[in-house]
Amino acid sequence: MSVIEESIEVRVPVHTAYNQWTQFETFPEFMSGVERIEQRTDTLTHWVTKVDGVKREFDAEITEQVPDECVSWTTVDGDTKQEGRVTFQSVAPGATRVNLRMRLQPEGAAEKIGDKLGFVERNAKADLARFKKFIEERGTETGEWRGTVL
Repeated sequence: MSVIEESIEVRVPVHTAYNQWTQFETFPEFMSGVERIEQRTDTLTHWVTKVDGVKREFDAEITEQVPDECVSWTTVDGDTKQEGRVTFQSVAPGATRVNLRMRLQPEGAAEKIGDKLGFVERNAKADLARFKKFIEERGTETGEWRGTVL
């Protein structure tokens, strides 16, 4: 399994960054390769991705979610094996550090080579940069889910 750790500072309050991150169906607006996400229940999402012409579908379950602190998940069904955690830390009034940690199992020769060459890490870093641009340009979240999952 590969481990990816990236972080970025966004110029919005922690509740704004967290609230936006709970809006999974907007991820295709800032995550490369994500075609669609369906929120099926409070804790279950269905993902459709396409990276380098390879289409994958999988379900991810939210395993922990604490408002303004963290969202953790693991895949439970489908073509992709991964787990991850995003944490949110207030670093100043109106500024938040978003920390991403993912563990994933590359599938197939192309994904394994891409992982060894650092493509997965660079994509994660670029996705966080696009999240930063997305939320800072909006200045407010598109919605929120303030429930707790433990």
